[in-house]
Amino acid sequence: MNFHVMTLFPDQVSAFLGESITGRAIGNGLIKVNTYNIRDYTTEKHGRTDDYPYGGGSGMLMQAQPVYDCYRAVEKNIGRKPRVLYMSPQGKTFTQSMAEELAKEDDLVLLCGHYEGIDERALELIGCENVSIGDYVLTGGEMPAVVIIDAVSRLIPGVLHGEDSATFETFHDGLLEYPQYSRPEVFEGLRVPEILLSGNHGKVDEWRREQSIKRTLELRPELIDESKFSKKELKYYHKLLDEKSGL
Repeated sequence: MNFHVMTLFPDQVSAFLGESITGRAIGNGLIKVNTYNIRDYTTEKHGRTDDYPYGGGSGMLMQAQPVYDCYRAVEKNIGRKPRVLYMSPQGKTFTQSMAEELAKEDDLVLLCGHYEGIDERALELIGCENVSIGDYVLTGGEMPAVVIIDAVSRLIPGVLHGEDSATFETFHDGLLEYPQYSRPEVFEGLRVPEILLSGNHGKVDEWRREQSIKRTLELRPELIDESKFSKKELKYYHKLLDEKSGL
């Protein structure tokens, strides 16, 4: 899969993605991250890419010309009109299901804004989808772009060593991930749950599923509505509800 990042700070993007799992995926040719410096496309003689907004207001605004011309170069490089995501707190919240959808793309363009944002005309001409990683404001779109690339890359076949690693994780089937343990069996007086030492894989899977339901109910109950339960799991869920309500 090819990621194309339009940014004023390409080194910031490369620095984060050049390590760990994404770094190995890039090295193995499983994903490719192309960065485009928007500043390279400005026609302003001093290299400026921002100016004061019409109508007044605080801060500076990224100009339409360098952003749009940068996009045209990206589009030409890809050879067709690509899907473009604009990193914006006004956008649709990025989720695991969105990551799974984006992982089906061959090329994905991520536009990183700065200052007070980008001239609306550039966004309209490009045809961007606004995407947010949370209800807060950052200094630029580079961090959200890196988050999306990381989340999507994990879903590309071969990026993770274990074939099931990307499947049985937090938010799979709408539930949070079950608690996990490693050696030693006892640490600071706390023991690994006996079921995990039993060797009974069926019981282990059942325990893990129940723990996912319990943890989701405790920490993110709003996610329960998106989950699908068997009759046995539904009975366990109602038992947890009874305990929680003190019945």
